[in-house]
Amino acid sequence: ICRLVLYLPESGSLKNKRSLLKSVIARIRNKFNVSISEVGDNDLRQKAVLGVAIVSNDSRYANRVLSKVVDLVQADLKVELIDYSLEMI
Repeated sequence: ICRLVLYLPESGSLKNKRSLLKSVIARIRNKFNVSISEVGDNDLRQKAVLGVAIVSNDSRYANRVLSKVVDLVQADLKVELIDYSLEMI
């Protein structure tokens, strides 16, 4: 699993935040076929916590996919990655 903490500098309202996150989540879900959802800081308009999960029998593959998710978020100019953590269960 991966936990991403994001700062959304362009988000002026919760409605704007949801729209921005919906775009980011859809792009990640479509590109990497992972489960992803907002899991924290739902009521803050410029901060979001996303949880990303992948199930695999190969931990190296799962780690590689989650690392690519982190890279994609870091490259997105509309959001700023504040922190992230990876955990293999």
